[in-house]
Amino acid sequence: MRASLRTPTADPLPYVSESHETRNRNGIGDPSTKGRGPDGHASALPALRGDAIAQFDALLHEINPDAVRVDPDRLQQLMIWLTGLAPARLRHVLDRRLRRVEELRAMVEDFDWDTDQATRVRLARLVDYIDRDNDLIADQQPIFGMLDDVLLIELAWPAFATEADEYRDFCAYRNEEHPDGNGDRQRASWVRDRVAEVALWRHQLQVADSHYTTSGEPGPRFRVT
Repeated sequence: MRASLRTPTADPLPYVSESHETRNRNGIGDPSTKGRGPDGHASALPALRGDAIAQFDALLHEINPDAVRVDPDRLQQLMIWLTGLAPARLRHVLDRRLRRVEELRAMVEDFDWDTDQATRVRLARLVDYIDRDNDLIADQQPIFGMLDDVLLIELAWPAFATEADEYRDFCAYRNEEHPDGNGDRQRASWVRDRVAEVALWRHQLQVADSHYTTSGEPGPRFRVT
């Protein structure tokens, strides 16, 4: 039970979060690079239909209504950024986000967890898109094939972030403590023990603070008569 990341990894995609200066250093947002790959040719980037981008954006907002909008310019700028990554870094960027989807799959399939129906519906829409081969960008497309998948994961993540982190913590607790009983009892044990940990942590902070403060009325001063 901890504060959740609002993105699936600690290093967000440069879609919203980067400053204008950082985006320009990466070749993002520079009009001279718009629509061009690292070799300077416009054909290096896949052509995306406006209606397909609109459908992608509509799906995203069914899953996470508060997500930023997906528009052609931002998407094209993100593709330019992607082409500048070394192969190992590119694989790392994609794989880390795709692994988070596998964690979400495990969460809804775990009989000991109790994901609500609304979250299940949103997650089903996300997973259905990820599992398609031919979506906004065909999965077989070199370099860019998984970009739309990981962008959907990135921008939809706030809809699942809190529960995903709680589930990860529950799994760690279950593996370490081996609580008895069915899922309801295991989750109750997890909540009880985590609340006790928080109470102990707060008590320790209070004890530590007490070494630097005084309480009550001050004692009598020493006087020489």
